[in-house]
Amino acid sequence: MYIGLRRIVAVTAVVTVGMGLASCGSAKQSTGTTSSGSASGTAGGAIKIGLLLPETKTTRYEQFDRPLIEQKIKELAPNAQIDYYNANENATTQQTQVDTALTKGDQVLILDAVDSKSIQSSVQKAHDAGVKVVAYDRLAQGPVDAYVSFDNKKVGELQGQALVAAVGDKANAGSIIMINGSPTDPNAADFKAGAHSAIDGKLKIGKEYDTPNWDPNNANQEAAAAITAIGAPNVVGVYSANDGMAAGIATALKAANLSVPLTGQDAQLDAVQRILVNTQTMSIYKPFKPETDAAARMAVAFAQGSSPAPDLVPTTVTNGSGNKVPADLITPVVLTKDNIKTTVVADGLYTVAQICTPDYAAACAEAGLS
Repeated sequence: MYIGLRRIVAVTAVVTVGMGLASCGSAKQSTGTTSSGSASGTAGGAIKIGLLLPETKTTRYEQFDRPLIEQKIKELAPNAQIDYYNANENATTQQTQVDTALTKGDQVLILDAVDSKSIQSSVQKAHDAGVKVVAYDRLAQGPVDAYVSFDNKKVGELQGQALVAAVGDKANAGSIIMINGSPTDPNAADFKAGAHSAIDGKLKIGKEYDTPNWDPNNANQEAAAAITAIGAPNVVGVYSANDGMAAGIATALKAANLSVPLTGQDAQLDAVQRILVNTQTMSIYKPFKPETDAAARMAVAFAQGSSPAPDLVPTTVTNGSGNKVPADLITPVVLTKDNIKTTVVADGLYTVAQICTPDYAAACAEAGLS
């Protein structure tokens, strides 16, 4: 496990501050600047980095990714100016935000693309201006300079394997529902491919959806429609690509009086609680700090005129436009009831008190969380 993640015990407090800094209004409002240098960010050789995140529906971005990236950049370069943007799942807004970052003179962009294909022209524009682009979590198209994420096909494979195991001997008794992520997110395609590699030939897929914007409400509606079409007694499990959608799916399952295996991803707090009470089977825990630290280190190295050290980009990936990109792919972890204590609690992502609210106290005691 990543021992360094124990820092979130302290960062939990920092996150509170980070969340206060986070912008959660309209797309145009989702910008901000963090700097301990001058207003221009150029005094004393200060570097300028643009941080562009995709959305706020998934809780991780504002609660963890942003504050941890900013914290690491400040640790490496105390006078750095960080220009922050959140596109609120709008690809056109994100393109405009890239233009704004270039106009401001940002030397490096840490970019988590809303739409990996449509952002290609913006990546090219940055490249032509001599601005480096670090693709974060999602691999954008175009001449990207470095990439950090998790092994996304492995994520889907682990989810699929967990679902197959949980369905067990009921595999021939009915069908599963597959609810995949956004079709504009390249990671969603990888999760889907990985999941199919584990599921195909082992479980019958009754209905399958690609869910725009990873929207939990859409996932709820898709699950409800699938249950009606398949027939509740014939549903033996549900593949959900992430925890946000799993929340909507769990509501649909409850409405249909169904208790079947349900997957997820991101180890959101509500998902951990659902796992404890058996309304979600598992999640994928992707420790934030190794990913956020790597992105910050890459960005600062580029801004200071060098390249990331070889150990930071140990592999190469090819993006959708055919560009070969130096990359760091981090191994994900399967989260179940049995390892909550040794993963998200031990690493300081959540405290027992945060997880074990009164509604979950009995389940926590049963799971040995105290």
